[in-house]
Parts: sequence; C-alpha cells; structure tokens
Amino acid sequence: MSDENYFVHESSYIDEDVEIGEGTKIWHFCHILKGSKIGQNCVLGQNVMVGPAVKIGNNVKIQNNVSVYNGVEIEDDVFCGPSMVFTNVINPRAFIERKHEFRKTLVKRGTTIGANATIVCGVTIGEYAFIGAGAVVTKDVPPYALVVGVPARQIGWVCECGVRLEFDDNNIATCKACGKKYKVIGERLMLCDLDME
Repeated sequence: MSDENYFVHESSYIDEDVEIGEGTKIWHFCHILKGSKIGQNCVLGQNVMVGPAVKIGNNVKIQNNVSVYNGVEIEDDVFCGPSMVFTNVINPRAFIERKHEFRKTLVKRGTTIGANATIVCGVTIGEYAFIGAGAVVTKDVPPYALVVGVPARQIGWVCECGVRLEFDDNNIATCKACGKKYKVIGERLMLCDLDME
C-alpha cells in the first residue's frame, strides 16, 4: 500500500469499505473489518482488531492487543493502553446470539485508558478522563475524572495534560505541569478562565 497516504504493515488485513485517514499507521497483525472508519494520524499497535462498523477519531493511539468491537466509538486524541478490553454485550452466552443487543460505548475526546483496563459496554467515558491500569469500568465516567480499581471508582481529577490535580480550600486547582486552572462545581470539574482568581 505504498501509494496510499497512510501505512499498513504487510502482515495486516484491511477489509473492503474501510476508511483510513492520512498519516495513520497500522502495524503488525492487525485486522480492520468492513465499514470501519479510522481518522488521521492514528497509530494502531501490533495485533489490534477494529470493527466492523467502528468509528475512530483523529490522533488516536491504540496499543498492542486491543479489540475495538462493533458498538464502540472512540473520539479524537484517545489513548488505549496495551491489552485493555472493550465489550459490547452485557450478558454473553456462547449458545445465544445477542448481536441485536449490542450496547454502545462512547470514549470521548482526550481520554486515557490504562493497560489491562476493562470497559463494560453501555458506558460513556467523559472528555480527558483517566482510567487507571487494570480498572474495570462499569458505569459512566465524568469528564476529567481519575478512576481506578475493581469496580472502578473515582479517586480524583486530572488536567487535560494528564497530571493529577491538587485543590486549594476554594476547590480550585492549578495544574503543576501546564498551568491550566480548574474548579470543582457540584460533582463536575470545570476549566476556569485564565483571569479567574
């Protein structure tokens, strides 16, 4: 596929009716199933399976040994760690066909999913959330939330740059890495105006 504006390793297989964006790299032993769309400048590591009919945004990194099943949608700038797991049926049985019962999973912009984490189907993971390695997500995750454990529970908040936030007595945090300011309002984290005190 040297004439394309993306790279696919010779050991990988791309079905018909697949869209792959410019600058994307698909490495060894991957399979992209029909009807799937992969955005620009993505990197799919070794042994990644996508589809069928999966939508992946731009600048997404999917590490080795990840399967992105029908029913999962990944927005821009998402990181999927090695061997993390998506599901699409809540109560699978080998002897019962449940393809008509797929539950949608939405991974919103900027999220990080750590190595060996499991995302149980039917959840939405909010923008810039951070799922710790090995966590099992069974319910929706708020934007910017840091969740860990089995089942996953929220233990804090993270900046858009991925650094854990520390808050003052007014529930305001300034990221030590990039300087962005945040405030907790109710159960949500909000990005503050730069001139907010």
